[in-house]
Order: sequence, then structure tokens, then C-alpha cells
Amino acid sequence: MQRRTADSIRLFRRNEPLHKQLAAAGGLDDGATRTAPAAQPPGFDGEQRGEPGIHGVPRARRFDVVTTARAEGVAGDHVRFVTLADGTAVQTSDEDERQRDDALAPLQQAVEATVDRPYRAEAVRRGPDLWAVAARHVELVKAPGLAGEEAELVSTGDGRSLHVDGQPRFGSVPALEQVGERQGPEYVVRAFRVVDDLWEAQAAAL
Repeated sequence: MQRRTADSIRLFRRNEPLHKQLAAAGGLDDGATRTAPAAQPPGFDGEQRGEPGIHGVPRARRFDVVTTARAEGVAGDHVRFVTLADGTAVQTSDEDERQRDDALAPLQQAVEATVDRPYRAEAVRRGPDLWAVAARHVELVKAPGLAGEEAELVSTGDGRSLHVDGQPRFGSVPALEQVGERQGPEYVVRAFRVVDDLWEAQAAAL
């Protein structure tokens, strides 16, 4: 009887996938189908959605404010810009449609109730004239003579190294050094050109 039962089980599972047969042999088959939670990208508000996948979910960029605004004159479905201290909006992506003067004013007004200038903002169309807009305060510095679009300055006990657009550069950039030195003797500063000699700078201690 015992042999017949075992033969019946093998016959019953003959057409099942190998991994299920092995699970059953090891006593791991509880008859339930388990599905791993799907990885989802971060939400627009910066909060993680779902569970990390095999390679994980990248850390979401945090915003100081996420809100909505009505703006009838904004072209396209997505716009990214930096608002300078004087209120000038500088678009930061060549992929976005160019906006006419003052078109971004309603989006700026929506976030400036919470965030001080200067700030970086992103807006996504949610309806004919409804936009979701997020912004975070940034630090802008002037770096005259620094050519390129992205810069990284690293300071360690071994000295300083500067890379611009991925290439090593000699010399110093006092504006970036001042930003980094507030973090301590060892730091990294990453900077992105906004317009002319004006750069957005982010620093972290090492």
C-alpha cells in the first residue's frame, strides 16, 4: 500500500515542472502559489512604492514640496527648471518644450509658498491645465571660467581632485571648495551648470 501511494504521487506529479517536483520531495510544497512582490518605481512624491526587485529600487530623490497648480500657458507634458534668486526660471532639459515668458509663473507661485528661492522644480501635466509640481531648495554658486556641464570635486587626506564632464582637470574652483569645506576636511562636491557661470552645487562629507 505504501509503495502504491508513492507510485501514485510520482505519477500525479509527472507532468509538473521540475522545480515543483523537487519542492514537493523536500516537503516545501504547501499547494499555494507564491508570487514575489513586483518592484515599482518611486512615486512622484519621492516615496518608495512596492518592494525592491533583484537589483533594488533606486533611492528616490526627495523634494521639499509636492503640490498641484493650474497653469494654462505651459507647453508640453513635462517641464524641468531652476528658479534663480531673482525669480528667473531657467529650463534645465533640452528634451522639454521651450516655454514662453511667464508661462511657468503659476507653477512657481505654487511651490514658493513652501520653498525659498533658488530651487529646482519638476512638473508633470495631470489634466488640460492641471499640473503636479515638486521642488527642492538648492544652492547656487558662481564659478567663473569653469568650462563644462558637470563637475565633481573630491577632497581627502591625499589631496583634492577635480573632474569636469568625467575628465580630470587641474587647478582649483574656490566656489566649490567653499561649499565642500562646510562639510569638513574630507568631502565631495557635485555641481551642475544652470546658466552662464552659475552652478548648482551639492556637497557631502566623506
